[in-house]
Amino acid sequence: MSQSFTEENYLKAIYKLSRRSDKGVSTNALAERMETKASSVTDMLKKLAAKKLVNYEKYQGVTLSKKGQQIAVDIIRKHRLWEVFLLEHLGFSGEEVHQVAEELEHINSETLIDRLDKFLGYPKYDPHGGPIPDSKGVFPEPKRVKLDELEVGRKTKVMGITEHSDAFLSHLKKLGLELGTNFHLKERFDFDRSVEIELNGKTVQLSYDVAKNIFVSHNS
Repeated sequence: MSQSFTEENYLKAIYKLSRRSDKGVSTNALAERMETKASSVTDMLKKLAAKKLVNYEKYQGVTLSKKGQQIAVDIIRKHRLWEVFLLEHLGFSGEEVHQVAEELEHINSETLIDRLDKFLGYPKYDPHGGPIPDSKGVFPEPKRVKLDELEVGRKTKVMGITEHSDAFLSHLKKLGLELGTNFHLKERFDFDRSVEIELNGKTVQLSYDVAKNIFVSHNS
C-alpha cells in the first residue's frame, strides 16, 4: 500500500521528533512541526494507524511501527542523497538544496536511489552534516560533537548543523563557517557559554545559540 506525500512527511517528522525522547511524540509537538492544527494531526494519525504505520493511542503520543520506521528512514536517505547530488553536481547552494530535496525525496524508485548512491560514491553525510543511512537503513557511526561541548584548545572542522533555517544558514555563510571549514576553538566564556574561535587567521566570536547548533569533528 503506497503513501501520499503528506503521509510520508508525517512519518519523517515523527521519526525525527522521536529521536529526542524515548516517549511517544505528542500531537501538539507534531502539529508544531507540521505547522498545522492538532485536529488535523489526529485525523492523519488515525489514517496512518489504519495502515499499521504508527502505534497511536489518544493522549499517549504516537510511535512508528517497524514498517513506518523503514519508510521514514528510506525517505531521509533519499532526501540526503538528493541534497549531495544537487550541491555537488547541479550547482545548487547550501540554502537551496533542502527545499528541492523535499520534493525529490518522494520519488518512489529503489533502483534510482541505489544508482544515485553509487554514482555519488556512497556518501556518509549530506551537505548539512546529516548522516545518510545505507540501503539497509543503517546510519554511519557519528564521530562528532556539538561545538558547545568541544574541549577548548582543539582544532576541528564543521561536520554539520542542527538548525536549517535560511537565517541561520545565511549567518554561517557570512561567518565563513560552511561544511568542512577548519578552525581553532580558542576560548569558551562561562558567563553566557559563547565561544571564541580562530578562523582563517581571524578571531571570531560565536554565541551559545550558534555554537549549540554546529556539529564538529572530535578527531581533528
